[in-house]
Amino acid sequence: MIRLLIVVAILLLGSRAFSMLQNHRDMRAVAATKPTATARASVAAKPSARPAPTPTPSPSRPPVPTQLPQVKVPVLSASWLRNHPIAEVPPIKGRAAIVVDLTAGQILYQQDQGTRYAEASLTKMMTAMVAADLTPLDTVITVPDAATHVEPNHMGISTGEKLTVRELLDGMLLDSGNDAAEAIAMGIVDRATFIGFMNQKAAALHLRATHFTNPSGLDDADHYSSAYDLAVVGATLLADYPDIRAIVGSKQVSIYSSPQHKAFNPINIDRLLSTYPGAIGIKPGYTGAAGYCLAAAATRNGRTILVVVLGSTQHFTDAATLLDFGFRHPVTH
Repeated sequence: MIRLLIVVAILLLGSRAFSMLQNHRDMRAVAATKPTATARASVAAKPSARPAPTPTPSPSRPPVPTQLPQVKVPVLSASWLRNHPIAEVPPIKGRAAIVVDLTAGQILYQQDQGTRYAEASLTKMMTAMVAADLTPLDTVITVPDAATHVEPNHMGISTGEKLTVRELLDGMLLDSGNDAAEAIAMGIVDRATFIGFMNQKAAALHLRATHFTNPSGLDDADHYSSAYDLAVVGATLLADYPDIRAIVGSKQVSIYSSPQHKAFNPINIDRLLSTYPGAIGIKPGYTGAAGYCLAAAATRNGRTILVVVLGSTQHFTDAATLLDFGFRHPVTH
């Protein structure tokens, strides 16, 4: 009996001791996990940092075409001039000149209009049109180092700056920046290909006395045009390139600084925009071989007159004289 009581007592004590040991282990387990849970709660309660914005990839450039768009060749007829001999030859200093009534499509005066001459920065009319043919004007170009070493005039761009084609056209057409012309030619395609496109467009416009070797108009024996051909170029620009027409008709443009480039303030060197009533642009030029050259246009009473003068010593005066002549001679049938 005593032995049975001893066995029961031992079993009761062992069961209690086991229970206490299990509770102790559970307490240790809770104590071990509690700090970690607290730490996680603390992290969860802390405001989360805003994730860095994912850079938006730049839209890929559209592929550069291998052929330029088809062109509508302006009709500049000499039929009116043949039937209306000029009694009063306009007194100008230029070697070659032409006066065209663009509204009627008639030539009103011409002087040595088909002879090849150096045309200086009048080249940039073609450069601008080809650039617009090849790529949207908001296309960004990184200025190559070679473009910054070209002879004056300069827009003032620096190697590595990123500008849109439109901004480079502002500097090329207003400041007459040769550096901007080179950046365009080198940045859209390679330079030789771009000049090839210029000559391709000249052929499409039936320009028989025109050839280009550079995008800016620097002197070269194989770089030339004629007063007639440049009138066709000017007429095409005014009729078919409204964005470029707006640029050449601007007195100045403000290009604000950005992370990609410094500020620019191109000012149009075509002073007829300020001095000749109705003037709408287009482009002056000068080199040693070309002398002073100018393509200019004005609109009055529903008529638009375009003139070109090459090889002058007074290109603005000559252009004003030629424009006056054009407006004095209405096209009659």
